[in-house]
Amino acid sequence: MTGQALRHDARQDIRRSGAAPDPRKDGDGSVQVHPDPRASIDGAKVFAIYGKGGIGKSTTSSNLSVAFSKLGKRVLQIGCDPKHDSTFTLTKSLIPTVIDVLEEVDFHTEELRASDFVHVGYNGVECVEAGGPPAGTGCGGYVVGQTVKLLKEHHLFDDTDVVIFDVLGDVVCGGFAAPLQYAERALIVTANDFDSIFAMNRIVAAINAKSKNYGVRLGGVVANRSANTDQIDRYGEAIGLKRVAHVPDDDTLRLSRLKKRTVFEMDETPEVDIIRNEYLRLAETLLSDRQEFDATPMKDRDLFEFLGFE
Repeated sequence: MTGQALRHDARQDIRRSGAAPDPRKDGDGSVQVHPDPRASIDGAKVFAIYGKGGIGKSTTSSNLSVAFSKLGKRVLQIGCDPKHDSTFTLTKSLIPTVIDVLEEVDFHTEELRASDFVHVGYNGVECVEAGGPPAGTGCGGYVVGQTVKLLKEHHLFDDTDVVIFDVLGDVVCGGFAAPLQYAERALIVTANDFDSIFAMNRIVAAINAKSKNYGVRLGGVVANRSANTDQIDRYGEAIGLKRVAHVPDDDTLRLSRLKKRTVFEMDETPEVDIIRNEYLRLAETLLSDRQEFDATPMKDRDLFEFLGFE
């Protein structure tokens, strides 16, 4: 579907619903993608996972989804990347995206069944890949909105306890930030290095912007792919943010991705047990603790001076 067609379809949705575009803005000069309020997610705990590209958001999301399921929760994971690889360790395949299946029926949603776009993965985790418009066209935020709308139409949130949005890369536009309009809390995955923390700082700013008009709040930081967390913790202390989990720097996670498995399916070793227990601890914390952080991000130049060693 071309960018022009996506925009036309969005205008048609507005005309059919009789609703005017949402005038609320999240920052100076901001023109954002806003969801249809009828497509809100009610009843479930909703988390959005953000972080620098390649930092391990999908690994974190999938293993956290399994951890929630091990605690007896019904979980739905929504991948928000055109690569549609968020859920492959759960399903052992690259499942069709929502955009794929909508194109097959010429966007007539009444012709779709839930099984066309929802696939059950390891330990019962339900998996959806939103997909995206062709490169350089359309808006990823609109695709996320259409995905939520479709899931709502099929009542797939009704009996769901936990929804996890796995969101691509850094936040550079309103489309990337669209899942924040549905989430209760946003977690940031980061490593103990300059680029990851620089990206985290911008994500904090995006979450703060969305929190002005939506219920999303900062839920904390997950340290990943890092033996140490000194720079992460130092930055967090400076802006009012805390680390809520530290997944050890171990090759198990890389190997699990290559084997198309979650860490919960890997052979038992002391290292695997430590990682599993950290995901389970984080899941328990998120279910029982509504801790929120009121952090103030740094200006880019201030952060540049702040990070590193003398």
